[in-house]
Parts: sequence; C-alpha cells; structure tokens
Amino acid sequence: MIRVVVADDQELIRTGLTAIIDAEPDLTVVGEAEDGAEAARLAIVAAADVVLMDIEMPGTTGIEGIALLRAERPGPRVLLLTMFDLEEYVFEGLKAGASGFLLKTSPTADMLDAIRAVHQGRQVLAPSVIARLVTSFVQRTPAGSRDRADAAEVLRDVTERELAVIRALTRGMSNAEIAAHLHLSEATVKTYVTRILAKLGLRDRVQLVILAYELGLAPQR
Repeated sequence: MIRVVVADDQELIRTGLTAIIDAEPDLTVVGEAEDGAEAARLAIVAAADVVLMDIEMPGTTGIEGIALLRAERPGPRVLLLTMFDLEEYVFEGLKAGASGFLLKTSPTADMLDAIRAVHQGRQVLAPSVIARLVTSFVQRTPAGSRDRADAAEVLRDVTERELAVIRALTRGMSNAEIAAHLHLSEATVKTYVTRILAKLGLRDRVQLVILAYELGLAPQR
C-alpha cells in the first residue's frame, strides 16, 4: 500500500484528491496538510511514501516543504501540483528535489499513475512542463546541431513508428493525445516510449525530447 499525504491550502481540493486516492486499492491517504511545513511534519510522523504537494500555499510553500524533508533518509518522494507551468516553478521544484511536477488540470488517471511512478523512483513531468524545459534548452542549442552521420548512428535501431512517437513528444503531446494522433491505444504508446528510452539509453522523456531537438526531429519553431 502506497501511503500518501495530500497538501493544499484549499479544503475542497484536498477533500477531492483524498477521495480519488483512497478509492484506489493500492493507495491510501495518511494525512492532509494546509502548507508545506505541516505536510513535511505529517509525512514524517505517518511514514508517508509520497507527498502530493501544491506549490503555492500561504505560509510555507510546497518547495519550502521539500527542503524540510531533505534531512529524512530515506524520505518521501514529492509530487508537486500547480495550476501554472511557470518556468521558475519547474526549475525551483526540480532543484529542490521534487520527483514529479503535474498541473492540477491533468487527468485523474495521470495523477494516480504519477503517484505510483514516483513511489517506484521514477521522475514524472507533465507534457507542458517537458516543453518548457526543452524550450529553455533549445534557446542555447539549435535544432539539428548534430550532423547527419551522427543522427543516423543514434537512430539506427529506431523504427518509423517510434520516430513518429518521438516527434509527437516534441510537440508536448500527452500519451492520450499521441494515441489519438497515431491511432494507437495509450498502453501501446507507453510501450513505445519505454522501448525508445531503452534503445537510446535515456532516463526519461526530457532527455528524449532534448535529443530529438539535437537530431533535428522536432518541428521548427
């Protein structure tokens, strides 16, 4: 059972998130908090595995709450939630040690999958968040910065269908959007992404999208 603390200064949102999480057979909410400090305290006391943490809260913010958990070894993983994918939030959150970053507008299924993923030690970023990180990167690195021979070598084992998935990822598409675009199931898209990461020796989608820009696979902006 994955033990979760929900932190948000709005009671209605906390109640809704708690109900959704508690409805899952492998998840349980062990505490609710109104700010980052309370979230950190509850997470430690209740031995939480994951903290679902809003960024903007009165008093102690979500990012400050992560700092309070740094001394815990091992400590709970933190999945940040926000209404806005502002670049400063993304970089501050990841620098502080967040394991994931989702928008509050993300589908419920994505949020539940993200909780499970960060519990397993994986990093989770919303597609629009990936797009912001990549935008920051490509401002310094021009698309197609690697030569054609290098690109051909890197992509030698990648199929045409996998290339189509990569191009869709560079547009900031979610799994559901890629599935609709390529007429596939979401499960198949997830399989493709996992296979692509393994073939290219990459850790996550951020690395994949950045590589795609270097290889000239992304659409010109």
